[in-house]
Amino acid sequence: MEFGWRRKKYQPATSLLCSCVSQRSVDSKALQERQKQIMAKGLPKQKPIAGVKQVIVVASGKGGVGKSTTAVNLALGLMANDSSKSVGLLDADVYGPSIPKLMNLKGNPELSDNNLMVPLTNYGIPCMSMGFLVEDVAPIVWRGLMVMSAIEKLLRQVDWGSLDYLVVDMPPGTGDVQLSITQNIPIAGAVIVSTPQDIALLDARRGAEMFKKVHVPVLGLVQNMSVFQCPNCRHQTHIFGSDGARQLADTLGVRLLGDVPLHLNIRETSDRGQPVVVSSPDSPEAEAYRKVASAVVQRLQEVNT
Repeated sequence: MEFGWRRKKYQPATSLLCSCVSQRSVDSKALQERQKQIMAKGLPKQKPIAGVKQVIVVASGKGGVGKSTTAVNLALGLMANDSSKSVGLLDADVYGPSIPKLMNLKGNPELSDNNLMVPLTNYGIPCMSMGFLVEDVAPIVWRGLMVMSAIEKLLRQVDWGSLDYLVVDMPPGTGDVQLSITQNIPIAGAVIVSTPQDIALLDARRGAEMFKKVHVPVLGLVQNMSVFQCPNCRHQTHIFGSDGARQLADTLGVRLLGDVPLHLNIRETSDRGQPVVVSSPDSPEAEAYRKVASAVVQRLQEVNT
């Protein structure tokens, strides 16, 4: 005896589960893609700085690790290694500008015929900083929107001429200024500066991860104040620890660009506004910065190929 219906084919529970998981995966990917499209609409379009070929940002998660000193000597090292290259220096640390002191520059920038600010120049490096626009000891007590406006002016209203590299001294941390710069201009790569100390490395890692999130290539880490050598007995002491930045670089899968020692010569030349790369070019300290500059150029070539 036949009935007018057929028995429905049995479908295993595992098959149903796989089907549901697969559908959820598709839905999740579609949602993520949709979110990316929505976020992209709200982000400013990156626009290159007129006349600048490559922008290198020098950053640190924490203040006091020698970021600005490294940025200055990196810029000078790039030019020392290849005199045919033109290099500029932008101080994006609005609240604590250090470039005027380190580069021995004072005064207000003049305006060009196009109503753009003309950078102040020393040691062959054109420089721009908020420190040129305010009094030396005047505190900059600004809210976020005013800071963003200042950053926009420093990026867009400066006549840099023709530069192969623009080195940007970023403020410490991972805040509005960092995001604003990375979203507004194409950046060739980021250099992270840290001491070997654990507490500094924690913040350095946050800085590196931030650049990865905003799709800026991390060129590598500079291990600053890596070792102190006694000027009398030549005994070496690792005051801030040993090889912490090297280990972090291995963890992040990036390169250690070089070690810079903790040396009195670096501090004294910086305080005089005569960076060690130009004032003591034959010293081991200057050689350390030139090696970092060479490693940065090599990494830029790797990233661009």
